[in-house]
Amino acid sequence: MKQTISVLVENRAGVLNRVASLFSRRAFNIDSLAVGVTDDPSLSRMTIIVDNGNSVVEQVEKQLNKLIEVIKVRTLDEGSKIGRELMLIKVSANKNNREHIMTICNICGAKAADISPTSMTLEISDTPERVDVFEDMMRPFNILEVARTGVIALQKGGGKI
Repeated sequence: MKQTISVLVENRAGVLNRVASLFSRRAFNIDSLAVGVTDDPSLSRMTIIVDNGNSVVEQVEKQLNKLIEVIKVRTLDEGSKIGRELMLIKVSANKNNREHIMTICNICGAKAADISPTSMTLEISDTPERVDVFEDMMRPFNILEVARTGVIALQKGGGKI
């Protein structure tokens, strides 16, 4: 079972290393980690996806709260979050299959970020499951490169972390 942990931290050098070290010292695996500055330049938001039971997540939350640079920690339930992942994918493309690729892009909500005579670079931002489906749909076109951001998430509604 995957759990999403949203962590508000001070935007300073070394904070990411301290958080990642906390996980590695306790042998917890991080499935996804995304970090970015918030509307306040002195704060960053970390979205961490872990694949473990509830007791592990509770233990991680307690350990994160002990770090001085951590402002707030919240576990986001599936029903109470909006999560998105960005993927850039480069596929082989020629005049014979380019139209078919664009049809799939239109259906999946992706767009072309770059086009060359032999390839297309496509961009999609959606739930991880839909990004996986889009990647699977592109496999027949010979995937050349893939870059994925990992999930970023916010709590639904008026709540704030």
